[in-house]
Amino acid sequence: MSKAAEIDIASVSKVYGATTAVHAISLKIPAGSYCCFLGPSGCGKTSTLRMIAGHESISSGDIRLGNVVVTDFPPARRGTAMMFQSYALFPHLDLVDNVAFSLKMKGIDRNERRAKALEMLRLMQMEAYASRRPAQLSGGQQQRVALARALITDPEALLLDEPLSALDPFLKIRMRAELKKLQKTLGITFVHVTHSQEEAMALADLIVIMNDGRIEQAASPRQVFEKPATAFVARFMGDHNVLSGRVTSSGEGILTLAAPEGQSFSVRGTGREVGEAIDIGIRTDRVRLTAADDRTLGFSGIVSNIEYRGSSVKITVLGAGSDDFTVIASDSDYFAKPVSVGDAVSLSWALEDAVLLGRMSA
Repeated sequence: MSKAAEIDIASVSKVYGATTAVHAISLKIPAGSYCCFLGPSGCGKTSTLRMIAGHESISSGDIRLGNVVVTDFPPARRGTAMMFQSYALFPHLDLVDNVAFSLKMKGIDRNERRAKALEMLRLMQMEAYASRRPAQLSGGQQQRVALARALITDPEALLLDEPLSALDPFLKIRMRAELKKLQKTLGITFVHVTHSQEEAMALADLIVIMNDGRIEQAASPRQVFEKPATAFVARFMGDHNVLSGRVTSSGEGILTLAAPEGQSFSVRGTGREVGEAIDIGIRTDRVRLTAADDRTLGFSGIVSNIEYRGSSVKITVLGAGSDDFTVIASDSDYFAKPVSVGDAVSLSWALEDAVLLGRMSA
């Protein structure tokens, strides 16, 4: 395979008429890394992927692959390959001819291209199915063929648009492991668009979280989990509660804020003025649930929902200006002292389990 390339996105925007889908984003994707673009529908992640691929024109800014500015290059000259969500296999061709198609377009000799296609099918453990048509394959097998077809061009970067979305949950997890293994084996840069937080956390070296055409955070999965940059990231990833309020005091590296319902909370941080609106995040699995008459460091609220999840129980609480404050309790802790919807409870957490969140993107 070709050497992996760094992808440098420099102040890239995409405008459709009066709508700006991507707002001057800048990002460096390290060579040989697995990068996942993550965010809700309409956040600009697929437009960004398509601009890297050359399937979408760039309104302003530049994209560099390695040392080459590819902004005006057609897709075939970029050194990238794209695997589409639909797989887009040709129903009338067998697997060898499907995989070899791009080499046929380049005028490569039939024997040579078919030998290369068989080599790619072998890599995907699909050699035994070489003479079949796409309709005779399962979803996971079709995906492997689509991957083989994308990789036959020896790309420096493979671009994947929600490649697992059509698969059933069990197969998704299996194919996730295979994608990660394939990326490590080939050593090339993978850029993968998904709306699944779990998928991004499992696969990525670098997670890029987008919202409304902007990058909210680009960091390792652990950094995103431990220290979400903004309230949007904290809420979207689902592992932090967000409480909002105004700073009432600041000193010795501790900020105190007052919530709308009058509760007072502390968080480590500096550089915020008294009276300024701030958000803090609290890890859902670090919140302790106690009886309402116990003294706590958190707040009291009313249980609004309980979900049993096997090894854990998710409890949702109303209070402190939040209508979905979440507690993830272990099953043993919960069933040792269960609560019911409508119960008054007190919640508490340690100072180190709260994180000061950055301001939302402008």
